[in-house]
Amino acid sequence: MEATKLLSKQHDEVKELFQRFEAAEDESEKEELFEQIADDFAAHGEIEEKIFYPAVYVGELKEKLQEAVEEHLAAKRVVADLLEMEPSDEQFDPKMKVLKELIEHHVEEEEGELFPLVGQNFAREELETLGEQMEQMFNQLQEDEPREQIPAQTDHAPPLR
Repeated sequence: MEATKLLSKQHDEVKELFQRFEAAEDESEKEELFEQIADDFAAHGEIEEKIFYPAVYVGELKEKLQEAVEEHLAAKRVVADLLEMEPSDEQFDPKMKVLKELIEHHVEEEEGELFPLVGQNFAREELETLGEQMEQMFNQLQEDEPREQIPAQTDHAPPLR
């Protein structure tokens, strides 16, 4: 699967998880959904930052990619806060709403601006090779609890070179 299609599929999956979170009634269900969102976000961000962004870091894409890692950083900081909270905390649901808004904004920019530029600058075969590498890394990351790595990643955005 092409890298951009893989990422879009993952975007759709996290949107659905947020919808399920918003509909959740009990705290254990909210906790479970938050952990799944946080794990998916952590693994997704990792494959973007370690494989996808560096591979497409050329020309006019550079500025958009720098903005993207800053957006990741903002979301990681919210996730780090949430990891220290319980769903019963008064600020848990509002923070989840902020996280959802940050991720939705990021997804809109990636799918609306970044991915079309990537498609213009890279051959389908290149994107398929990247997609395979990214999917493999994502699956490996999901074997653990990738959300646990997020607090250590909140000081600054990672370099892309």
